[in-house]
Amino acid sequence: MKILVAGSGGQLGRALAASAPAGVTLIAPPEADFDIGNAAQVAAVVAAAKPDLLINAAAWTAVDKAEAEEAAALLVNATAVGHLAAAAAAVGARFVQVSTDYVFDGQACLPYRPDTPPAPASAYGRTKLAGEQAAAAHHPAPLIIRTAWVYAAAGNNFVKTMLRLMAERDEVRVVADQVGTPTHALSLARAIWALQEHRGTFHWTDAGITSWYDFAVAIQDEALRLGLLNRAVPIIPIATADYPTPARRPAWSVLDKSTSWAITGPAQHWRHELIDCLKEMAA
Repeated sequence: MKILVAGSGGQLGRALAASAPAGVTLIAPPEADFDIGNAAQVAAVVAAAKPDLLINAAAWTAVDKAEAEEAAALLVNATAVGHLAAAAAAVGARFVQVSTDYVFDGQACLPYRPDTPPAPASAYGRTKLAGEQAAAAHHPAPLIIRTAWVYAAAGNNFVKTMLRLMAERDEVRVVADQVGTPTHALSLARAIWALQEHRGTFHWTDAGITSWYDFAVAIQDEALRLGLLNRAVPIIPIATADYPTPARRPAWSVLDKSTSWAITGPAQHWRHELIDCLKEMAA
């Protein structure tokens, strides 16, 4: 099976390469040769590769910056998705689009199901929802996988930010009233490989529920145990109101994974996945 990955240099793109099943030929062109905002270039690259499957692991993820630059975020998160989906359809390839919990407003108290009506509360969420719609408009049967709180040993993410702040500062303040599930990029990649023959909208995160504050506490505990940090610092829980940001963050980002887990089996708990990631960093 021949697989083409857009966004191969990002944390999910790298995880897809690291977890690719046997028998897969992975085509991962660099961004300079595969500008997903350029419809003609996308069509040419996909036509030349003739993949069986195209996975879009590229995205604008600067959530706050999207509030001031929504048009630029829309180009990456939606317009480019249309280019990729149309190119995949033209060569008869399956298409996977990775989306986000931000398509919901975060005001629920039960896990969001794949069929829950979206209601994004930020520019980032609006652009990612538009990306889902572009995938459906340009491909006859896309697979859309929504996820949340993704991190990896490489790239820019919450885990690496916390490790840096804990090493530099005498205390760290972390929001405690936003709840969701951390997702190891490698776990998400394995889920994509397991779900890639399916169609429709699925949710995937690791198992369990936590707050950003409790996630930070776990990061410090495990990093100290593995020797990634040499001292503990106080971690202070704060309210969202105490840390204003341009984009509104969902207070509740828990996704219902029952349909995806029925296919893949239950995910590993987020804390176990965190340990696996930190062990990779320590190595």
